[in-house]
Amino acid sequence: MVDAVARPATTGSQPARIAALLGLEDAASMDDVALADKVAEGLGVHAATSLGSALGPMIEVVGGIIPEATFRRVRKGGKPLSREMSERLYEVGRVWEAARRSYGGDEDAAKAFLSRPHPLLDGRSPLELAQRSSAGADAVVNLMRRAEAGFAA
Repeated sequence: MVDAVARPATTGSQPARIAALLGLEDAASMDDVALADKVAEGLGVHAATSLGSALGPMIEVVGGIIPEATFRRVRKGGKPLSREMSERLYEVGRVWEAARRSYGGDEDAAKAFLSRPHPLLDGRSPLELAQRSSAGADAVVNLMRRAEAGFAA
C-alpha cells in the first residue's frame, strides 16, 4: 500500500493510488466502483490522518475539511466519517494525485503548486479550493489539464 503512494504517480491505477493515499485496505486492487463504495459508506478517521501525513501539515490539509472537534469525536467513537467529509477527503486525494501526475511524481513540486495562490483560481490556493467542494476540486483538476495541454497561464 505504501509503495503506491511513495513511487511516482504512474504506479498502479488511479483508484488504487487514491485508495493508498487514504490508507484503505486492499488499495492495490481497488477499482473505481470499490473506491466509490468505500467513500459512500464513510471513510474511517485513518483516511484523514493518512492524507494529512502525505500532504502535511495535517491541520492545514484535514482542518479545512473536518472541524477539529468533529475529528476528535469521530476518532473517539470509532465511527466512520460522514459521507460529505469522506467525499471531500476523496476529492483532495484526487487533486493530490492529479498534481503528482502533472509534476511527474515530484511530490515537492506538487505540494508547492497546491499551496500557492493561483491567479486562475481567483488568487486562492488549489488546496484551499479543493477542500471546499467537489466543484472546487474539479476546477483545480481542470486547471492542471489545461496546463498539461498548454492552455493555462
